[in-house]
Amino acid sequence: MLNQPVWADIPPPSFPSLTDTIATDVCVIGLGGSGLSCIYELLAIGVSVVGIDATTVGGGAAGRNGGFLLAGLAAFYHDAVAAIGWERAATIYRLTVAEIERMAALMPNIVRRVGSLRIAASPEEEADCRAQMQAMRASHLPVEPYRGPEGEGLFIPTDGAFQPLHRCFWLAEQAQRGGALLFTHTPALAITDTTVDCPNGRIHARYVIVAVDGGLERLLPELRGTVRTARLQMLATAPDPHCTIPRPVYTRWGYDYWQQLPDGRIALGGCRDRFAAAEWDAAPEPSQPVQMALEHILRERIGSRAAIAYRWAAQVSYRADSILPIARQVRHGVWAIGAYNGTGNVIGALCGRAVAHAAVRGDTELLDLLGRE
Repeated sequence: MLNQPVWADIPPPSFPSLTDTIATDVCVIGLGGSGLSCIYELLAIGVSVVGIDATTVGGGAAGRNGGFLLAGLAAFYHDAVAAIGWERAATIYRLTVAEIERMAALMPNIVRRVGSLRIAASPEEEADCRAQMQAMRASHLPVEPYRGPEGEGLFIPTDGAFQPLHRCFWLAEQAQRGGALLFTHTPALAITDTTVDCPNGRIHARYVIVAVDGGLERLLPELRGTVRTARLQMLATAPDPHCTIPRPVYTRWGYDYWQQLPDGRIALGGCRDRFAAAEWDAAPEPSQPVQMALEHILRERIGSRAAIAYRWAAQVSYRADSILPIARQVRHGVWAIGAYNGTGNVIGALCGRAVAHAAVRGDTELLDLLGRE
């Protein structure tokens, strides 16, 4: 099976690989959404930045996800309240809503403010939707009950959809214009103190920020046992004029999800939990069992008969011990963000901006809110 995301409709910006020894204030490892958001913020602070990626800009999960912009943490709001308390959960949720608004203002041609649906797939999930709505209303967060062609559940008006790879390209172009040095096809082989060794070069930095999601525990051994990498898979169709899906759909406790792009193509992902043992620590390539399960949803649940034009996979990291992402200093001068539990498009951008201020300015207020246990 081909491993091509539906988002890759234009060539990526061209950056060289590193072939020299250079010095900088901050080295950011990972040119996905969180890493590029971090670089964007670092340039605003006024420091020199070098960014590297093992593949291309947005080559990992940042450019190979479902294109959802969901407020809050990966956990549903009432579960977040139970885990970290009302005040903290509400503060994080409102910050993510503001981040979606910020992204829409910066990238109006990339972001669509259409809201999202959480659709129940069982009576138990219907009850859980009611509990989520009750908690959100208690915190004065926008939410509405929903009943429509997709089923019953919740409508979240502040959510949206976007073209994730175009967002990465836009951020990379802004970073280059701002003076950052970006290098692709430049994996970090080792981080010694705050020196990053690459295959054909070396970066001496005052601070190193690791902003990769899938494989985070491989680059930073301190996180082994806390973080584990999983494979997520998707497919997309040719344009389907017979289907109308106005906004992203999140169903079966978030394990299945889909949206229809403006040109009529349907992007569908999920089913990881049905084959969980095979999806942990798996290579980022589509597998037949998951792809067949996704195709069943496409044909039987959504009702599309459009030809399948794309199949792809990506690696993301999960935490078993917390609903919070990793956002912390892991050793002197070295910071890590990641482990977004499969929903990093918004919270990852927040973490990227937060770690920029924590590393350079010592301002850890936002980072502590997002990552402190």
